[in-house]
Amino acid sequence: MDSSTHKFYPEHGFDSRELLETYFSNKPDMAFGDTSIKFPMECLHRAFSEGHIKGDFLIDISYGSIIHHLYTASGYFKQILVLKCSEQCIMELNKWINTRTGAFDWSHIKEYIKCTEGNSDQCQDKDMTLKMAITKIIKCDIDNENLTDPEVLPPADCVISTGMLDTISKDQDDYINNLRKFVKLLKPEGYLILLGALNTSYIMVGQDKVHVLRYDEKFARKVLTDEGFVIDHCVVHKKTTDSDLSDYEGAMFITAHRG
Repeated sequence: MDSSTHKFYPEHGFDSRELLETYFSNKPDMAFGDTSIKFPMECLHRAFSEGHIKGDFLIDISYGSIIHHLYTASGYFKQILVLKCSEQCIMELNKWINTRTGAFDWSHIKEYIKCTEGNSDQCQDKDMTLKMAITKIIKCDIDNENLTDPEVLPPADCVISTGMLDTISKDQDDYINNLRKFVKLLKPEGYLILLGALNTSYIMVGQDKVHVLRYDEKFARKVLTDEGFVIDHCVVHKKTTDSDLSDYEGAMFITAHRG
């Protein structure tokens, strides 16, 4: 990574609202909507509806202030705890949870839910279901072995991470070490869900070019199996739109459990 041209998320941060507006809004000219919203929501619905991934307690550790991937999860877990590594992300998320003026509008997500889950009546209750399920938002420190030190969390039935490993890891060894910290949050029989970008080196957030770790599907699979996980599903969605916003080649969705 060229530190003179790329910002590193844990050290420099980025404008979390700009990220939402660029990649997760309802704008008709949004470049990667099929990848950033539609693909993960379809994959998560399919994974959860099979009935294997469920329980009382889920931990989400994802980059920015995104929550769209948790709409489906809130139907399968009683409690969701969210970890964020920046105060700005926490403030942005709290605006939405508390229905404050200026909160990001996630209402368009209901259309995606309707398409994937097929029940328009339940869509109306999804906002409240998710807000009630998110019991706590905690600032984490990725440099600590215990991400929430000094607080020790109860082990989770499932950990979801969207884009976080990609943006907090400077190299592949870093990725492995960070993954091990995430895995410590899981019960021995727990499930891990990872969403990431493949063969990517940057993402634009406003005028900032933010570092993303470049890796491929083979690497991601090997890391998980080397750490003792059995991969249940691995789906790759190839890029359909060219844009200077990112040089990514595709998105990847993985569910895995310890063997």
